[in-house]
Amino acid sequence: MSNLKITIIQSNLHWENIDANLRMFSEKISAIKERTDIIVLPEMFSTGFSMNNKRLAETMPARLNDPGRLDGKGKAVKWMQKMAKEKNCVITGSLIIKEKKKYYNRLVWMMPPDSYRDGKYKTYNKRHLFRYAGEEKYYSAGKKKLIVELNGWKICPLVCYDLRFPVWSRNHLTPSPSPRGEGSRKNSYDVLLFVANWPERRNHPWKTLLMARAMENQAYVVGVNRVGNDGNNVSHSGDSAVINFKGEIISKTKAHEESVETITLSKNELNDWRKTFPAWMDSDKFKLIG
Repeated sequence: MSNLKITIIQSNLHWENIDANLRMFSEKISAIKERTDIIVLPEMFSTGFSMNNKRLAETMPARLNDPGRLDGKGKAVKWMQKMAKEKNCVITGSLIIKEKKKYYNRLVWMMPPDSYRDGKYKTYNKRHLFRYAGEEKYYSAGKKKLIVELNGWKICPLVCYDLRFPVWSRNHLTPSPSPRGEGSRKNSYDVLLFVANWPERRNHPWKTLLMARAMENQAYVVGVNRVGNDGNNVSHSGDSAVINFKGEIISKTKAHEESVETITLSKNELNDWRKTFPAWMDSDKFKLIG
């Protein structure tokens, strides 16, 4: 089983300044010398967590897997495409997107060119909009989860406030191609990934829920959050972390500090734990409605 290398970038953000953020992240990404499979950026990495959707929104093709035709402003999306090509890895993070007169807090999973037959990027629209900040007044909620495959791994990327909703994050069981009883069932993902702008004053739930999601879903969890004050003078401590399937933090990124860290995830260790402690096989079956 191949390992998976994930690079998490914990950074301050330039408030509502797309050009400055792209320059900053270009420098940080160019400085990464070791090989990596995925580079993870925070939520709304190009603007900060802004409700100024009409001025800051970008556009992109209506078809999710349209191979590379990026129209409209699309500055940050095209930048992601460029970075993915230069580093030959996936780049992911969320940004403000306008589509058919609606605005979305959209995670873009940008793949390097020619790595997949079905297109160069996939998307996920944030499902749970942060009512406390009035996000639902400016953005439309997503309806579908995204599961992506990379080097034999299945990854489920979500956005910030989604972390508080365990049903949406649940690792579902699905039949294998050759069913042979209970042992043939498999998990829908191996890595649960959250990009965030999670305030420091609620960092205890952030850290606690990341560990809970890892343990209850028997999967690696990656949480990437920003640091510094935003344009509303809200402080962010970061507390970005990579957590293993036992709920143990395996990254070294520190709170309040800008950091770029690459962590290796072991598929063999994950599979061994699921085999040794097969709690996933006793999970409840359910269907989401609405």
